[in-house]
Amino acid sequence: MLHAVIMAGGSGTRFWPESRTARPKQLLPIMGGKAMLAETVTRLDPLIPAERIWVVTNAAQVDGIRACCPELPDSNILVEPCARNTSACVGLAAAVIHTADENATMVVLPADHVIGPRDEFQRSLQAGAEVAEAGANFVTYGIVPDYPATGYGYIQRADKHSDPHGVECFNVDSFKEKPDLATAEKFLESGEYLWNSGIFVWTSSTILNAIAEHMPDLDSGLQKITATVGSSAYQSTVDAIYPSLPAEPVDIGIMEKVDSVQVLSAPYNWSDVGSWKALYDEVEHDNDGNALVFAEGGKLLTHDAKGVLAYSSSKQCIAVLGLDDIVVVHTKDAILIAPRDRSEEVKKFVEQLKAEERTDLL
Repeated sequence: MLHAVIMAGGSGTRFWPESRTARPKQLLPIMGGKAMLAETVTRLDPLIPAERIWVVTNAAQVDGIRACCPELPDSNILVEPCARNTSACVGLAAAVIHTADENATMVVLPADHVIGPRDEFQRSLQAGAEVAEAGANFVTYGIVPDYPATGYGYIQRADKHSDPHGVECFNVDSFKEKPDLATAEKFLESGEYLWNSGIFVWTSSTILNAIAEHMPDLDSGLQKITATVGSSAYQSTVDAIYPSLPAEPVDIGIMEKVDSVQVLSAPYNWSDVGSWKALYDEVEHDNDGNALVFAEGGKLLTHDAKGVLAYSSSKQCIAVLGLDDIVVVHTKDAILIAPRDRSEEVKKFVEQLKAEERTDLL
């Protein structure tokens, strides 16, 4: 059966001051609707029901996840005692799911991407599952680039593999780390490269076998955890073993080492909405290029101002006079004002607050 694993452990520091430790990006209505995690769960319906949707997160976010996704069984929220990157995250989920369903096929996806339309997304998941189940195949999804992005990893496609469900599938030649601008321009010009979406499909047995072969230290820890799945000793075993597991991205730990890797060219619109600037690019603008995201309602007043993004999680009126291309973010205890093209630098404030031990603002 098809299962979904949603990775929801990120801190989302680029969305400070709205994003906080216990309520990071994936638990926020960044697009003005439901929390991003809730949107991700909804996007899977009805292809994958709630009882086969698993969320891997940390203890600080469990209550928030239960609140925004009450349809998920409590036992499907897998709690990491610390962050150990995506190989351990994927391995933990695979170990638990495989215990319940030895024939499981796993869709692995981040909690905080914007994807649409839903029917095209689900068609692509069915296509990926078909390829993954046809052998010991590792499937990922690539986004056709429309500009030379330096903030994404890239996948170099090779020869055509198949067209499952009408979705183009290619063998993978190589994975590339985030490039500099000149390299990204060459990638775009060649037409051979896709953005790495961070979405994967494989069977639980395929990924567990690959972990055993290529990451034996991770496999050893997972074996000890697997022995306790379903028992009262499970979480204490995870808490004891997990901090010692290798912290390595699944792209490097597994995907770059295995032989049979395919990439599907995603037939949907995609954005990882990684910053306030990226959010501005995703939402509607007025005739002056101004945009507002007010989840609880509110009003944006502008005069002699263009290219403004205004965000508030509570009902608010924000007025901007004589300023262009800025971000204004209002929360109950902090306000951010920044040039839109420097909005990713809000991480500097997070670092400063950590150094000052201002946990009330983190």
